[in-house]
Amino acid sequence: MAEPRYPALYQINTRVLLTELGGPGRPATLDDVPDEMLDQIAGHGFDWVWLLGVWCTGAAGRRVSRSDRAWREEFVRALPDLTDDDICGSCFAVTGYTVSPALGGDAAMQRFRQRLRSRGLKLMLDFVPNHMALDHPWVDEHPDWFVAGSEDDLAREPRNWVRHVSARRSAIFAYGRDPYFPGWPDTLQLNYGNPDLQQAMQGELVRIARMADGVRCDMAMLILPEVFRRTWKIPIEPFWFDAINAARRANPDFRLMAEVYWDLEWALQQLGFDWTYDKRLYDRLRGRVAREVRDHLVAGLDFQDKLARFLENHDEPRAAAAFPPGMHDAAAIVTYLAPGLRFFHDGQLDGRRIRLPVHLCRRPAEPTDPTLSRFYEQLLDLLKAPELRDGTWSRLEPQAAWDGNRTWDGFVACVWRGAGKGRRLVVVVNYAPTDGQCHLRLPFPELARRRVALSDLTGSAAYDREGSSLISPGLYLDMPGWGYHVFALEELG
Repeated sequence: MAEPRYPALYQINTRVLLTELGGPGRPATLDDVPDEMLDQIAGHGFDWVWLLGVWCTGAAGRRVSRSDRAWREEFVRALPDLTDDDICGSCFAVTGYTVSPALGGDAAMQRFRQRLRSRGLKLMLDFVPNHMALDHPWVDEHPDWFVAGSEDDLAREPRNWVRHVSARRSAIFAYGRDPYFPGWPDTLQLNYGNPDLQQAMQGELVRIARMADGVRCDMAMLILPEVFRRTWKIPIEPFWFDAINAARRANPDFRLMAEVYWDLEWALQQLGFDWTYDKRLYDRLRGRVAREVRDHLVAGLDFQDKLARFLENHDEPRAAAAFPPGMHDAAAIVTYLAPGLRFFHDGQLDGRRIRLPVHLCRRPAEPTDPTLSRFYEQLLDLLKAPELRDGTWSRLEPQAAWDGNRTWDGFVACVWRGAGKGRRLVVVVNYAPTDGQCHLRLPFPELARRRVALSDLTGSAAYDREGSSLISPGLYLDMPGWGYHVFALEELG
């Protein structure tokens, strides 16, 4: 079956899941993930499963994670009964792109992938292009593949440089980092100015392409030539275009999602990424200004179709904590009924509120929020509609309900149309805390001189209207703060 134009992805923290499936003296592997769980994921309408954190990590990463005071304070806030055994080290401090033996190794991963395939699900894994773990074998075998520094660098910026001592040598290397924050002290920065390193990392990406259907690339913009040069003062040749083509030669159907910020989404899309994080929409929804949300949705579908829309992920606060009741539902309707990849995070559907650091392999017990759980059940059922998976999307601009009424500015709206005789859907959200009114002029001239029934797929609202009035002055709406409708239109004659 062909993938829909707008698929849905479910992210799972693999090490946490297997901790919950196992127990003292009985570690679980990917073979222990129950079929019922995979059936439920498929039944919800997901197309992709992203397993976060499957690669090998090492003792050095665990040691840093357990000893870093600031990190440990964060861990205790998330998991008050924390023990050292709960700190397995960051899953982004990779020592090798083979599946951790604790998870069952590469063989268990291939069995898991086949189980997904039998349910129509595709597998996404991680790629961390910017850095490697302190104890990755390359540090001793190929020290020139890492950014090296001087005694002056170490003295001036001890949070960004480290003296690395091994059986073979002592050298000063840069920690992997984002230029706007201190380095990650459990990693070393890869040097993309070295063509041999670029070839080696291309080989790692090809390896992933042979064992999975897709990959999420961590902080993908950090190795763009202009970003890398600005950060490290090292000129580099472009990496992504050739690496992506090599991966697709190994697996022509391979898909790539980029974690990306700083308005570099379009640049990475042009290099071959299928999807790029849409952090901008998330931030604007958090900011509660509907006009800014509408402005974001002005972009062409050549851009928007490749955006990964989310309300939370492992890096962001839990949506149930970041978005108050009511606002949460409204933000989800805007996010997931926009074009692009629909990206959900494990625990989001249950209303979990505690964000777990990626260094931990156990999470606290939290009760399910029944109200949010019912909302997401309804939303996921709605997203199975063919109009929302393969239809045509267009933005609507709300109009004032009457002169002097500015509440129209709080609305965000769009329409979806299915192929052929598929349904027309009208999505409207009052993305404001107070009541609001507006007109929506529907772009369906064929409705003129017909009566039209509107029924809300998310509630009980139902109306009959003259089609001509829906075109001009438009559908009149009077909605409470954070209210929303998803109307299906039916011609009555």
